[in-house]
Amino acid sequence: MLPTGLAGLEAQLWVFLVAMIRPGAAFLAAPVFGAQNIPVQVRLIISLAVGIPAIQQVPFDLPAAGLVTVMGFMLVAGEIIAGLAIGFAVQLGYASAMMAGEVIGNAMGIGFANMVDPQSGASSTALGQFLSILGTFLFLAMNGHLMLATIIVDSYHSLPPGQAWLGQGQMRDVVMFGGDMIAAGMAIALPVGFALILVQVVMAMLARSAPAMNLFSVGMPATILAGVVLLAIAAPAIGDGIATSIERGLDLARSLASAKGG
Repeated sequence: MLPTGLAGLEAQLWVFLVAMIRPGAAFLAAPVFGAQNIPVQVRLIISLAVGIPAIQQVPFDLPAAGLVTVMGFMLVAGEIIAGLAIGFAVQLGYASAMMAGEVIGNAMGIGFANMVDPQSGASSTALGQFLSILGTFLFLAMNGHLMLATIIVDSYHSLPPGQAWLGQGQMRDVVMFGGDMIAAGMAIALPVGFALILVQVVMAMLARSAPAMNLFSVGMPATILAGVVLLAIAAPAIGDGIATSIERGLDLARSLASAKGG
């Protein structure tokens, strides 16, 4: 429990520090919160705002010898692992949008058009960036940020500080879910990607039948135009696929927070 009065000020500050670890680790790995354009100060304030009410729900006392001990390091390590696992599960669901954009962009022939992803700071294709922004809007529209905060708060009941260790089955669930999200990204990109491959096959047949035709001056604009039209047609299905992947990521995070899995 939180000590009161100036006599327990130092202990209270240590409790504040412990309360920030799990939410901070989760927000660092999660989408939106973990973006590089989010100031560290804002992330710390949000972590403190979520962590203080959460840690008050469970009995908690600092190690008698302090945090700079073996028991203290074990407590901090458990909090970091639990937070990273919860945030990373949501990030995996969100990453299917980026992968779908990479696949479609390469099929359209615009894989060389790169932009800086504000979420990670890495370079990604323009279409991947577009679907990443779409995924961000869907994540916020379904109140995913509020669900994530709720999952973190609820995790203190089943994974109290000092006992926040994930089992082998839970870690396996995270790894297997990563494979599922690779398949989900391919499935989201499949309708547009497969149609673009057919367009490229037709362009190859035309180039074979008319060798004098400049394939680069005709084929690439035709492929890009077909890709834009197909994206407009498949936009509802793509949005549903991305939303489903994000929901699955939140479900996995909820399962990890409740100490269920495997």
